[in-house]
Amino acid sequence: MSRLNDFLSKAGVFYLATADGDQPKVRPLGAHMEMDGKVVFGVGDFKDVYRQLKKNPKTEIVACGENGRWLRYTGTAVFEEDPKYAQAMLDGAPQLKAVYNEQTGHKMMCFHLEQASAVVIPVMGQGENILD
Repeated sequence: MSRLNDFLSKAGVFYLATADGDQPKVRPLGAHMEMDGKVVFGVGDFKDVYRQLKKNPKTEIVACGENGRWLRYTGTAVFEEDPKYAQAMLDGAPQLKAVYNEQTGHKMMCFHLEQASAVVIPVMGQGENILD
């Protein structure tokens, strides 16, 4: 998981794909952390992305890296029940506390991927599985 988290951290912004009915939706994200042996992502409970992942948890994350390499991380989103994940996400990115707080009523919802594969792919050639 550390290699996956490092790749995402170096990329800064990555892209998450969901489905809205039969229409694919892709958006940039940046909120992630490594915790309890998982790479955990954060989205707002008031956003379409959250509703889409709850309805159809199959998703894919793509990030661009150095030297033309890119990452494809595919799996099923599983939302964390323990509030410690949301608190850790907010502690790690304090600027998000302006959006996610009691006054706004917005909550940070955290998830990780299960039944997942993560492949780093060069411009030419075969990809390398980095979840081993």
